[in-house]
Amino acid sequence: MIKLYVSPSCSSCRKVKKWFDEQHIPYVEKNIFQSLNEEELRDMLNKSLNGTEDIISTRSKIIKEQNINIDDMSISEFVKFVKENPSVLKRPIMVDDRRLQTGYDEDEISVFIPKARRIAMESCNAKECPKYQECEAKICDGEEK
Repeated sequence: MIKLYVSPSCSSCRKVKKWFDEQHIPYVEKNIFQSLNEEELRDMLNKSLNGTEDIISTRSKIIKEQNINIDDMSISEFVKFVKENPSVLKRPIMVDDRRLQTGYDEDEISVFIPKARRIAMESCNAKECPKYQECEAKICDGEEK
């Protein structure tokens, strides 16, 4: 199941949720200010390609004002810091069982479209087909295969 880590006032978060809804891709919404736990933070780090750089906004107020160097922290210190200061996280953060993406970029988040649907969409020539977005290799050109 895909988890979307969001904050209520984030416009990119609203765009991502809308995109997932339009693609009929189920997700669990997690408010970073209410329900972020240590296991989830460690999972994000494990799935990020560039470590903390992928999930931390170095432009955040607390990091700038307190001159905090995330790279000097141990994993435990990092987890504690983020739990106490969730606003340092980039938003939205999308995580599934294999990968992590941050921000709203329609091309990048398309990796969350189920594989069977991506294959069908790539092979289907009927983009004007009313069922094109839901196509999972069962429907093409508006007719059942």
